Amino acid sequence: MKKVLLASAALSLVFASSAWADVVIATAGPMTGQYAAFGEQMKGGAEQAVADINAAGGINGEKLVLEIGDDACDPKQAVAVANQFAGKGVVFVAGHFCSGSSIPASAVYAEENIVQISPASTNPAFTEERPGPGVYRVCGRDDQQGEVAGKYLKDNFDAKKVAFVHDKTAYGKGLADATLASYEAAGGKPALYEAYTAGEKDYSALVSKLKAEGVEVLYVGGYHTEAGLMARQAKEQGMNLQLVSGDALVTDEYWAITGDAGQGTLMTFSPDPRNNPDAAEVVKKLEAAGKTTEGYALYTYAAIQTWAQAAGAAKSVKFDDVNKQLASGKYKTVLGELSFDGKGDVTLPGYVFYRWENGKYMQIN
Repeated sequence: MKKVLLASAALSLVFASSAWADVVIATAGPMTGQYAAFGEQMKGGAEQAVADINAAGGINGEKLVLEIGDDACDPKQAVAVANQFAGKGVVFVAGHFCSGSSIPASAVYAEENIVQISPASTNPAFTEERPGPGVYRVCGRDDQQGEVAGKYLKDNFDAKKVAFVHDKTAYGKGLADATLASYEAAGGKPALYEAYTAGEKDYSALVSKLKAEGVEVLYVGGYHTEAGLMARQAKEQGMNLQLVSGDALVTDEYWAITGDAGQGTLMTFSPDPRNNPDAAEVVKKLEAAGKTTEGYALYTYAAIQTWAQAAGAAKSVKFDDVNKQLASGKYKTVLGELSFDGKGDVTLPGYVFYRWENGKYMQIN
């Protein structure tokens, strides 16, 4: 009996040691709800990153364990997810997706000494007003995106009536306002500026107003679901409306909503990371697993990749050690070599334009 007890104690110690050797990280985004397509992108990228890092020996010899958080792009739910992560001993979060989720969640992470790198939150306030030094992003900012979009609208649609609408969210309103400011700075005069309610199915009243005002170009500060319905309902009303929007249209779901009505839609997004030679192997693995490579899949992969390299260089997963590395190092990722400025913004190429054609989005000159 004594030998059995000793053996059991030894076995328990082995299991406990194995548990202690696990490093818990997480990704969080809209895994359910109307923006779940982006959650799918993030989840696939995160799972592949963790699998690749573990296959290469983990972090300082320790295995990564991935937690998935669903915030449904809801600020209150995002805070709840952040607190759940803290309770589970998460040391790093690749998230969130929506700026309206990332910003309130960042306060929890700052208080709990959890490093946060968002792959997708573009509102400037996320880094301009960050509550602590451990907040970063590997995507661009709305003011950068808006500057490119506003100038493009003025240069290419100067003789047309251009309207601006937004969904009242931190992302949508911030993007529309930044684009409008750039458009006006270039000498443009908007025909209309107003808000709409996200999540509705019928935007025919808005479309009718645009039609009555003679609007020819519509800039949408918001997500693919509502933008897609506007494009489709405009076509149904006989409008030849040029729809322009931002990076929230980088999902095949946009075309699933619009069908042919989405033909010619323009949007801003960073240079497609799938074309980066450093991403080729990861793209192959994701495709072989039947997972999406579009949108923010590779951005989430890069966020985890960056943190892992920083933790490796620091020989530690502790907040202060990793954060010191992130603030000063350079990292080779599927997005290219990157580093962060003093605010936590990434040093990568800015935004370019894409056009939706025949169900796919392609970068244009």
